[in-house]
This record gives sequence, structure tokens and C-alpha cells, in this order.
Amino acid sequence: MGSFEYYKPESVAEAMALMEGSGGKGVYISGGTDVMVLIRQRKLSPGCLISLRNVRDLDYVDTSSGLAVGSAVTHNAIAKNDLIQKRYTALSDAASKVGSLQIRNVATMGGNICNAAPSADTACPLLVLDASVVIAGKSGERAVPIDEFFLGPNKVALGPGEIVKGFAMPAFSEKTGSAYIKHTRRQAMDLPMLGVAARVTIRIDGNEIGCRDALCTIDNISNVLKRFEDEKLVCEDARIALGVVAPRPMRAKKAETALKGKVISEGLFEEIGEIAASECQPRDSIRGEAWYRRDMVRVLTKRAILRAVDRVIRPDDTIWPERLW
Repeated sequence: MGSFEYYKPESVAEAMALMEGSGGKGVYISGGTDVMVLIRQRKLSPGCLISLRNVRDLDYVDTSSGLAVGSAVTHNAIAKNDLIQKRYTALSDAASKVGSLQIRNVATMGGNICNAAPSADTACPLLVLDASVVIAGKSGERAVPIDEFFLGPNKVALGPGEIVKGFAMPAFSEKTGSAYIKHTRRQAMDLPMLGVAARVTIRIDGNEIGCRDALCTIDNISNVLKRFEDEKLVCEDARIALGVVAPRPMRAKKAETALKGKVISEGLFEEIGEIAASECQPRDSIRGEAWYRRDMVRVLTKRAILRAVDRVIRPDDTIWPERLW
């Protein structure tokens, strides 16, 4: 590993000035869990490292209007935040599953997103939560929808010297729930073979107690969905996002359209799974073959939607281990 200068600015302006002074050869670093690996593998040879860990403007969680999270907030801080656990559950699901506890204590969401890896765990939750990326540059700040921020593998919509300050998400009603499912070969310290996130807003035209009772039994998914259909549980709005099935994290927009405004039923769930599978573009890799990923999209899309519905109907109940339906 070669030698390089290491700077510790205390403000966004100072960090950008250091980057400009490096002639664009510097690299921003926060937790360093990805950057240092690339340097050791000789895939990255920075002229200098500009640490963002002391920049307080990047380390915040603001819940006064929706949710705003600074890019330097660690995954562990996100996973343990009470409001995020309750109202932005897909994000806490993902943050709690990144690497090991030691990695989550230093790795930041900004680094996870700016890497633009198709396997980035927090990418799918941010897509379904309609997040915007707040970017600071020489000409001021701008906000970019997260769906437009990803340009391709390891490519994002950042100009020279720009810094991601944080992420902003709107407020959601109590009738909205979300979930993220990370599918791996083992339960810890593994990159996902597939990631699926869902957010739904529901309306129950029948008896809410009937829907709750359906979720509190050990019935199979067919019977649960039949109870939902009997109680006319309507999905008013939906977001579905998929990871590791395309060159970049993606929304399954056709599946979302097919779900909106419909009464949840077994037939509808089968249709949504098929549509989501048809939208993705998986490829063979060392972690899994394309056919397997596509089949699992059919399964996990349905599970993520049902888990999101469960969190609306039973917001304070937990079952361990989690049911797979």
C-alpha cells in the first residue's frame, strides 16, 4: 500500500477546498470500510485521503419533518434509532444487517450509497422511502431523487469535489409500513444474493381485528391472504425495490402499479411476484445464478409486502423467529 497525505477537515467547505487543492486526486473517506479495502487491493491509489469523520454537518438525525439523516451517521446509529425502527422500518432492517457489529459501528450510509454497488443494503430501503440525496458543491446545495442518483455500478450523480451531505425522506402516515429482506447464504457478515424492499399504505374496508387475527395465527400464507381478501384490505400506495438483480438498485415500477388500489389476495400476490421477476435483469455470479435470483424475486417480493402490511396492522407486536409465510 502506497503512502498518501491524510487530512481531517472540520467543515464541508474545508473538505471541498482540500479536494480542490489535491487536483481531484484526493478521496473522501468516512468509515473507510470500503475505501481501505480498495486501497489494499491496489484498485484505488489516492493522492490523499480527506476524512469526513470530524465534519459535524454530516452527522445528524433530524425527525422534525419526515426524516433527514446525515451521510456520516453510522449504520448502528440508524438501526438503533427509535423513530427509524417504527416509521422507516425498512431502513433499520437494512442497517442492522450490514456486515458485523464492528463494521456497523464505523461504516456510514453515505459510504454505502456512494459506492453504488448493486448489493448496497441501504439502497433499496431508500428507494422505497422516496429519499432524496442532499449534495453540497462549490455552487451550493442540490437535492437529487435517489432513483436518479444511481447511474450504474460504482457510478453516481456526483460532480468533481461534491459531497453527499445526507438523505431526506418524507413523513408517512400510521397506515404505511415498510420492510427489507436480505437474502444470503448465511445469516451474518455476507453480501446479499438478493435484496428486496417494500413500502405499502393500506386501507381496511372490513374488520381490522380480522386482519390482525389472521397475522397472529400459524396459518399458511394462502389462508392469511384469504382473510385479507374477506376484510377488503386495500393497498392504496406501494413501492418495491430490488437489489443485485440489475446493474444498479432498481424500482419494480410495473409491479407497484399492479398493486396500487387493489384488494390484497393470493391471486394478486402471485401476479405481483411474476411482474417483479419479469422486470429484473439478474446475471450469473459467484454468489448465485440468474435463474435462482429471478425465482427468489417472485418469493421475496410477496414476503416483503406482507411483512410491511404486518407492521401497519401490528405495529407493536413482534414474533421471534420472524415468520416467512
